Amino acid sequence: MTTRSRLRVATALACACLTASLPAQQSSGPAQQSTGEGAIAPVRPQKSIFIRPSLAPDVPPVRLGNSSRFSSLIRAGILYLTVQDAIALALENNIDLEVARYNPILADWNLERSEAGGALPGVPSAAGQAGSVANGQGVLGSQAAAGLSNGGAGAAGGSSNVTISQIGPVTQVLDPIIQESSVFSHTTAPQPNATQSITSVLVDTTHVHNISIQQGFVSGGSVSLSYSDHYLQENAATDELNPTSAPNLSLSIQYNLLRGFGQAVGARTINVNKLNVKISDLNFRNQLIGTVTTVLNQYYALAADYEDLRAKQSALDTAQQFDQNTRRQEDLGALSSLDVLTADSQVASAQNDLASSRATLLQDELTLKNTLSRTGAMDPALSSARIITLDRIVVPESDNLPPLNSLVEQALSARPDLEALRDNVTSAEISALGTKNGVLPAAVAFGGASNAGLAGPAPFPLKGDPLVGGIGRALGQVLDRDFPTERIGAFVQAPIYNRQAQADYGVEQLQLRQTQLTTQKSLNQVIVDISNNVIGLQQARVRYAAALKNRELQQQLLDAEQRKFLLGASTPYNVTQQQRDLASANGSVLAALSGYSNAKVALEQALGTTLEENQVSIDEAKSGKVERPSTLPVTLPSQEPVPANP
Repeated sequence: MTTRSRLRVATALACACLTASLPAQQSSGPAQQSTGEGAIAPVRPQKSIFIRPSLAPDVPPVRLGNSSRFSSLIRAGILYLTVQDAIALALENNIDLEVARYNPILADWNLERSEAGGALPGVPSAAGQAGSVANGQGVLGSQAAAGLSNGGAGAAGGSSNVTISQIGPVTQVLDPIIQESSVFSHTTAPQPNATQSITSVLVDTTHVHNISIQQGFVSGGSVSLSYSDHYLQENAATDELNPTSAPNLSLSIQYNLLRGFGQAVGARTINVNKLNVKISDLNFRNQLIGTVTTVLNQYYALAADYEDLRAKQSALDTAQQFDQNTRRQEDLGALSSLDVLTADSQVASAQNDLASSRATLLQDELTLKNTLSRTGAMDPALSSARIITLDRIVVPESDNLPPLNSLVEQALSARPDLEALRDNVTSAEISALGTKNGVLPAAVAFGGASNAGLAGPAPFPLKGDPLVGGIGRALGQVLDRDFPTERIGAFVQAPIYNRQAQADYGVEQLQLRQTQLTTQKSLNQVIVDISNNVIGLQQARVRYAAALKNRELQQQLLDAEQRKFLLGASTPYNVTQQQRDLASANGSVLAALSGYSNAKVALEQALGTTLEENQVSIDEAKSGKVERPSTLPVTLPSQEPVPANP
């Protein structure tokens, strides 16, 4: 075989090994979100495959501005809102929801990290490779082969890698690793014994090239193919070959037989992170339900505030009109000044109620603004805008709820938090495979084969000397296996007490039992929650009907008392008392109306139907962009949102 042919064979062997290992590095990778404007997912570099692994992904900055939907809803300094528009603004701008959007992306990247295998990486060091020579090569190589060492230069290279330990066996590195190092050195070392080198100062020039490729397997083994070449030129007169080239090609295989053996153990972190991807989606859905629930409660609370404000304004108008009538009758001598004071007191009380109602409305308005935007009150346009709610709380004639058992089954299948709890138990069971396997002794089988070569020019070469030649001769020796080495062996380690591994397993199992019990408690609580919410909804309907009837009766009593007063058969005290009773009845109606709305929203949340009931799309929520247009009516109310102070 010619030198060129041998070189082609060596190159083909290395390429074949590399090609065989490439499929192992293919992973599902993080789910890529849209890379359009406003996307938050990291974007992989679009470069050549040879430099792409060494480039960091581009992580977009956080989105701190509000969406353009606000500008289409603010008209003449007033933010007109329907329920659907309020939900759409929250999906696009709520900052808690924006934070939650990162969790599924984080889970995807953690999954990719686990698919690469291995523990957390450290920092490799190749400093020990400086000036190294192969065993038997030159004076220093001969001394190293004989078990001697010299402080002037090292005889063999090495590397170290700092890792962070984890509980249970560490998964093999599943991405193929290619490593190449080239070290060029010039060393000068005094020789205390010049018998071998025939010189008191040994001067070496070395070129060391190492290239290797390593591939781990999820089942607990690894294979490594490495090639090295040591070039040495020195001033020793005793060297028959000078300079020399010493190539070496080796293949090493090792496999775990007990601890760390098996697909289930090696892939447990991958499987856990796959579940975490699903759990993160469920948690995002749960966060979305909570956000929509908050928006609904705040929106209808603000709508109720407007109803209450109108009722308080009406009560004030009635009190002021009655106060004017009382003063006229005082002027006519029909009433005393004490009667006027009674009417004045009712006006002052109504003004105080109106001021309190206005303050509550402004506070609830600010709270809703903060929920619907990323900037809150920091945006001048939004801060100065008043909100007018266009939808009102409606109590249907009946709720038509299915039986309790059907509601419980619906909640168990629809609620994302319950499904996440069940998946957390499964995740803990998968993770426990590692600590259980870690109790086993360590038993590793290993084997390998290497082919060495050595060649160089000789001053007086003998005919047919196999070592005389250049790098081509040395590579030919490697490929022809002229100097082969084979090895096979096993390593066994069994701790006497093994308390650490047993304690790790015991602790994890106890924590798993706690998780199982906590999950069962949460599942049991579903029946209680749904029952309470159904009862609360039914009671809210009854309270609302009773409050409406009471208000109607109080209005009739006030009208009758005012007619009696005009006829001189009643007193201002009686009329103002009826006014207070009517105002209290109005407050009870609004409280019952808000109570019904809150009970309905709470029942939908307990059943896990909030998103379906309000036409919320998960995809739109994840992207932060709602496609449906605004639902504002053509004709908008023109009244002043907040009445001026009296």
